[in-house]
Amino acid sequence: MATIYGDYSRDKIGWFFGLSGWQLATLAATVMPVFWAIQHGAWLSAVLFVLLWVLVFVVTVAPVRGRSATGWLAASTAFAIGGLAGWTRFRSRASTGEADALAEADLPGVLQGVQIHDGPPQGHSLSRIAIIQDHAAKTWAVTAAVVHPGIGLSAAPDRHRQGTGLSELLDLACRTELIDEILFTVRTVPEDGAERDLWMSRHQRSNGPALSRQINDELKAGLARASVRTEAFVTIVIPENRIGREAKECGGGLQGRARVLYGLMGEVEAQLRGAMAMIAVTWLTSPELALACRTGFAPGDRAGIIDAIAQRERDPGVNADVPWAMAGPSGADPVVRHYSHDAWNSASATIKLPVKGAAMGALAPVLTPSEPGERRSFMVAYPILRQSKADRASANSEWAADVGTHLRTKAGVKQRAKQRAEAAKAHGMDDKLARGNSMTRPYAVCTVTVPKTARVAEYARRLDAAVRRAGFAPLRLDLSQDAAFAASTIPLGISLSRKGDA
Repeated sequence: MATIYGDYSRDKIGWFFGLSGWQLATLAATVMPVFWAIQHGAWLSAVLFVLLWVLVFVVTVAPVRGRSATGWLAASTAFAIGGLAGWTRFRSRASTGEADALAEADLPGVLQGVQIHDGPPQGHSLSRIAIIQDHAAKTWAVTAAVVHPGIGLSAAPDRHRQGTGLSELLDLACRTELIDEILFTVRTVPEDGAERDLWMSRHQRSNGPALSRQINDELKAGLARASVRTEAFVTIVIPENRIGREAKECGGGLQGRARVLYGLMGEVEAQLRGAMAMIAVTWLTSPELALACRTGFAPGDRAGIIDAIAQRERDPGVNADVPWAMAGPSGADPVVRHYSHDAWNSASATIKLPVKGAAMGALAPVLTPSEPGERRSFMVAYPILRQSKADRASANSEWAADVGTHLRTKAGVKQRAKQRAEAAKAHGMDDKLARGNSMTRPYAVCTVTVPKTARVAEYARRLDAAVRRAGFAPLRLDLSQDAAFAASTIPLGISLSRKGDA
């Protein structure tokens, strides 16, 4: 039996027959010339003004693939100007021989404002956790690599308990009044066999039985085609305007912010290991985070890095770390419908939640690669609203639902089932907030990455088909493929709901 979650509603409900306040104001202002022309008997002008008003109505109200026509115009203009001026083209300093500071991150697009700091030593191993500072978005973040057994074979009570654990995690983040967003990132790629090759090279004997070698070689070939390797990350994001006040009480500066982050890491880790049933939670150091970033841009580099790490165990002189100056791509170019980076192309899409609800584990087809060499990535973001802002948003939605229902009743317009359901959810949200629950505006982005020798449009179509097979509706993030790729694949706390990152 599947656990279905459908207790979500639209972010904003239009109170005047589905129109928001700015849309109603725009339409009211542009209809005034029509009445002026009718009053003065200028019928030809009235007809022209009506045609103009219809055009304004279409541009203002009718959405085109998730955006208004004005939004498309602004985005297209900005994309064209950036491309002609060369602002969107990225070439790393290492590729031009100008990488002087290897510890300084050199990343493209929305990642250019990211700086990585080493936190103070902590734990019995005295590890220094990587502190991610985003100067553009004015945020601080930390990332953990997590391992979860999955819910494919879990019973309904276990799925319900883990879903409740996620809700409790969001409520915990809201109560801290510091955490602004929690990001879950999952990357799946066909197994490259790097670890198995190392194991076989250490344990296989050259003078062993020929039949044994043949069986191992056949197992290696078969398992490499059938296996899928999965990486999962959890990132917590804290704005500077929240952590700054707390950091002053802990000594100020980077050390003070690191102490605040370490305290939040402990609270989040306890919830991840407990109610959410995570097997392992490892907060990444700077070299580990650089490795995750590099393999995000170039999935094919992982096998060589794993081999270098194994050689370092025998020879300490081997350098297996990825410097931050080389953790990004050597070159990257955003295209309208995909993102080009090094020898790879990526296409990203967001998903729209179905009205009937979403079953836990339904996203499995989205994360399953369809061909060898294909990598799928998925990010679910939970932006958490402060309690005061959540109360205002709930009150506005409830008021808009009541006014819309009253206007339809007065106008004799029958209220549809979908509108009644949205009104009921708007009233129910106030009850949940009163009981201490948090309010979040989750969204998800999925990405497929393939070598440039493959047709990325075909794999993007397969990704869309996988999203529909999972029960959702895909929406390609045209003109913002670079930001979507960074958010869904690189675990550095990039968000599409924050103006500094969008």
